[in-house]
Amino acid sequence: MNVVVINGSPRKNGNSASLADTLASTLQDKGAEVTSHFLNSLSYRGCQACQACKITSKKCILRDDLAVVLDDFYHADIAVLATPVYWGEVSSQMKGFIDRLYSFLTPDFMTAERKHRLPGGKKLVFIQTQGAADDSMYRDIFERYNGFFEKIEMFEAVYFMQGSGLSQQSELDTRPDLYDKLAKIAAQL
Repeated sequence: MNVVVINGSPRKNGNSASLADTLASTLQDKGAEVTSHFLNSLSYRGCQACQACKITSKKCILRDDLAVVLDDFYHADIAVLATPVYWGEVSSQMKGFIDRLYSFLTPDFMTAERKHRLPGGKKLVFIQTQGAADDSMYRDIFERYNGFFEKIEMFEAVYFMQGSGLSQQSELDTRPDLYDKLAKIAAQL
């Protein structure tokens, strides 16, 4: 089982990154091969809307640091996207990555039966952390992205992990409930 972790936090040891690392370690202990990418350390651009991935190529033609990440995402059985909530949205690092997933869509994805070029059976774990303690706040972020993922049938299964009330890194240490959620997700994977 190949796992790719996409860390969208600007903080390498932030809450979303720590939760993703914990999940990755658990899966690695179960025999998974894990590759991690820290988006904030990479040099890349968002989608340029050039349409080359639909007209002249079957993948993104941009040759920046995200090319390797997209290749690892393509080959992974499980993709872990980890992001904090900033200004009511995923981090800008994660948004740039998600926009580049457009390259995996078929040219006629709006009407085609098979809407993407990814291998079947891929699973997604979406880890979202936020300072707001109310779980209902910002849940729409995941629902919005997952609604699109469902529409294009990108993933066989999707797991959502929300860590609310995490303004500081030290608060994660007082939240065994979040680690319990991660353990349940790992067991299902």
